[in-house]
Amino acid sequence: MPSPLRPEQRRFPLHVHISVMFTFLLLLTGVILGLFNYRQTTQIILSSSEKLFNRIEQDVRVDLHATYQPIRHLLSLLAENPATQALALEQRLPLLRPFSQSLTDNPDLASLYLGYANGDFFMVRPLRNGALKTLLKAPEAAAFQVWSIEHGADGPPRSQSLFFDQSLTPISRQDNPEDLYDPRTRAWFTSARQQAEQITTEPYVFFSTHNVGTTLARRSGENAVIGADLTLEALSATLTKHVVTPATEIALFDADGNAVAYPDSSRLIVDDRTARLAKVTDLSPQLHALLSGAHKGNRLESEGRQWIVARSSMQEGGPRGLQLALLVPEDELLVDAYRMRWQGALITLATLLLCLPLGWLISRILVKPLHALVKEADAIRSFDFNFPLTRRSPVLEVDQLSVSMARMKDTLASFFRITDSLCAETRFAPLLQRVLFETVQIAQAQAGLIYLRESDGNRMEPYGMVIDGTAQTLEDFDIQGHDLQAHQGPAWFQELAHADNVVSNLGFEQAGDLQKVLLAMASPRVHLIGIRLRNRHNETIGLLILLVNDSGTSADLEKLRPDRIAFLQAVSGAAAVSIESQRLQAKQKQLLDAFIQLLAGAIDAKSPYTGGHCQRVPELTLMLAHAAAASHAPAFKAYQPSEDEWEALHIAAWLHDCGKVTTPEYVVDKATKLETINDRIHEIRTRFEVLKRDAWISYWQALAMGGNEEQLSVLRDTTLLALDEDFAFVARCNLGSEAMAEADLQRLNELGQRTWMRTLDDRLGVSWEENRRQSRTSAPTLPVREKLLADKPEHLLERADSELIPEDNPWGFKLDVPRYKYNRGELYNLSITRGTLTREERYIINHHMVQTILMLSHLPFPGHLDSVAEIAGGHHEKMDGTGYPKRLKREEMSLPARMMAIADIFEALTAADRPYKKAKSLSEALNIMATMSHESHIDPELFGLFINEGVYLQYATRFLDPQQIDAVDPASLLRKAGVSA
Repeated sequence: MPSPLRPEQRRFPLHVHISVMFTFLLLLTGVILGLFNYRQTTQIILSSSEKLFNRIEQDVRVDLHATYQPIRHLLSLLAENPATQALALEQRLPLLRPFSQSLTDNPDLASLYLGYANGDFFMVRPLRNGALKTLLKAPEAAAFQVWSIEHGADGPPRSQSLFFDQSLTPISRQDNPEDLYDPRTRAWFTSARQQAEQITTEPYVFFSTHNVGTTLARRSGENAVIGADLTLEALSATLTKHVVTPATEIALFDADGNAVAYPDSSRLIVDDRTARLAKVTDLSPQLHALLSGAHKGNRLESEGRQWIVARSSMQEGGPRGLQLALLVPEDELLVDAYRMRWQGALITLATLLLCLPLGWLISRILVKPLHALVKEADAIRSFDFNFPLTRRSPVLEVDQLSVSMARMKDTLASFFRITDSLCAETRFAPLLQRVLFETVQIAQAQAGLIYLRESDGNRMEPYGMVIDGTAQTLEDFDIQGHDLQAHQGPAWFQELAHADNVVSNLGFEQAGDLQKVLLAMASPRVHLIGIRLRNRHNETIGLLILLVNDSGTSADLEKLRPDRIAFLQAVSGAAAVSIESQRLQAKQKQLLDAFIQLLAGAIDAKSPYTGGHCQRVPELTLMLAHAAAASHAPAFKAYQPSEDEWEALHIAAWLHDCGKVTTPEYVVDKATKLETINDRIHEIRTRFEVLKRDAWISYWQALAMGGNEEQLSVLRDTTLLALDEDFAFVARCNLGSEAMAEADLQRLNELGQRTWMRTLDDRLGVSWEENRRQSRTSAPTLPVREKLLADKPEHLLERADSELIPEDNPWGFKLDVPRYKYNRGELYNLSITRGTLTREERYIINHHMVQTILMLSHLPFPGHLDSVAEIAGGHHEKMDGTGYPKRLKREEMSLPARMMAIADIFEALTAADRPYKKAKSLSEALNIMATMSHESHIDPELFGLFINEGVYLQYATRFLDPQQIDAVDPASLLRKAGVSA
């Protein structure tokens, strides 16, 4: 058996082999033809390139000859002119006309001149551009310059320039005393006098014009030499015409390697200190490689490219002639060959593309149904059951496979459809309806009935019925429940006690309590299919009954095939698991809800004075939430809670005070200022009693010592009366029902400074923890006088480090934590200005919100209940951000959390079971809440909804004492709250 990790070698169908072979042969033919054409074209182009190079060389030779030869003839003619032998400038000026005409006819001539053996010099130069005129300081209208240097018999030579216009009319004359040119020192003069033939100098840069050129000269008589400066600019233009490809390199250079002509003529002259010719090796890396001998034959490799090169010598251009170098990149030269190669490849590919479809189409005709079946199987593997059905095939085996595949797909599609729909349903009653509808549809039955087991017994009770696609009421059909193990009931029911499924035929007489069902089906006989529903533990949790009309047709009998029953059995198994899961989930929710209510009841039971608070707040919260969900106001239009959100709100409302389990009862129920576990006013009463006894003792002692009885009696009675009044004042301060005035605080402090005599050790018989606090001070010597109202060090209880909340806590708590956990100082407690709680005790009360959030945050709620902690933990926040424990603002709180705040406040104000206050009437509570709304303590929009929708009255009717329900003016309340129109 092959390993699933290493699949078998892939095999291909016949039509693929034929197509691949045909394609391979066609491609092979195309490649061979393409390579052959490429090689032939390459040889042709390379052969043509040699001819092209020869032609270029010949053209350059012709251009050189055409440049030099006319000048040579001109010099031969002019050398015979008699005026060339004149001894003075005036006799030489007639040469101006033939010289100027020659310069005009030969644009490449830069100048014509004569040099004499005595050092005289006569030159005619055309002024062809403004730069030259500026250089020579010539007039604007000047067309020619005559430069004359004459040597007299004695004195220095005279150098002067004469300027003539186009018609050879003199314009101006200027002396050049510093321009003392001597032709006898020049190479052209000395070389020409030594030879009878004309001479040509090596190319060089003309000093005055910075043009590249050469000088041609010959003797004129015995004492004179005639010369001509010939520019070689035209040669660069000639080379430009012979550039074969964009990257072609072509250059003319002399025997010393100086470049004479180059397509980019601007690079020929190097301007450093003196203008000079550039070296040809500096013009390009390819020319440098060529002249350094790096080539082999006519091939050269430079900078990653192959070059075809040619090099030849020219006789013209100087005594040693010139050399021509030509380099052409092979890839550019063979671009046509490359193009023809790719064109051949494209033609081959195009032919292949045109021929392939025909062969492919023919081969596909017979195997197309198989491909469709493969795709359909892949779709089924991907759980895509909407893939189109495969068309019938003329091949028998393929057609049979197609029909079988279609049946399998329908079966799987039905199975997954019902399992998906069952998994998607989260409510039990709709789930049963869905099970019935889906199974009846799959079985193509006309009716269906489902029984479920009650509790842990064996009795099966009917839970739902469908007839002709419509849900029916069970009471209308008198369907009875039966005990699966009692061997009672219809025969088909007894058969199911011993089998997983039953298929039987029922007539009206055998139908029993299903007779009304048969009447509704209008069928005297039916086929009954009974299937047990089993859970994961293989326990029977119910029965599924399907009724199919018995019309006697083959179609009805087809529905009873064993494979159909097996499929229904599999579907019923999925349905049974979903039903059991829903039942278990429902029981878990009931358990959770019961536990939550148990915890809330325990919190209320912990304090008899707050009993019912945790039960009443959820009721009020849900009233307000239903009003918001039904409201069309813009603020609540988007509030449409889902079933999961209602569940989260329900749980949060019941657990909103779960943190109170950590709050001591004597703090929650603190009715007086001195109350802890017991009310310490009794200790203070005892001290007053001691002072009163002291007053009597003082009276009897003074009387025994012979004092005036009348005076002593008055003093005694005055003291006793004052003590009674002072204690009554202290007792009244202990109640905390009224705010403490400043005068009362001052009187209380004065009373606290009075002393009484203690003779017994107060460190005996107390707990070790109180002894530890007392040890902060040394024990006094008895008897000792103590203050009547004491704030002792042992009254201060330190806060454990574990109870401290860091500022960067992950829950976002922002609380001002008092230094001490408790301060039980008597004067400190009696001085509370309002209520009965100290700052430390109020923090403990408020700390129940911290504990609520911590407790709920650590519970593993499912995802849809993640908001429970946020909703439950925000009912003491204020909309302006001054609440606790996180100081959240309105926009930072969810709408349900803001609802909780209103519900908690209203319940607290109207509760009649608080020891520290009387229950407010309805109007008093709502006026207080209107003020809180105006001061941004509660949500104004929710308070407006609370009033406008009468939620307060709905709650009051159910939970308040009728005497608390008085008249309420909603409009006045809304104006006071700042939410009225």
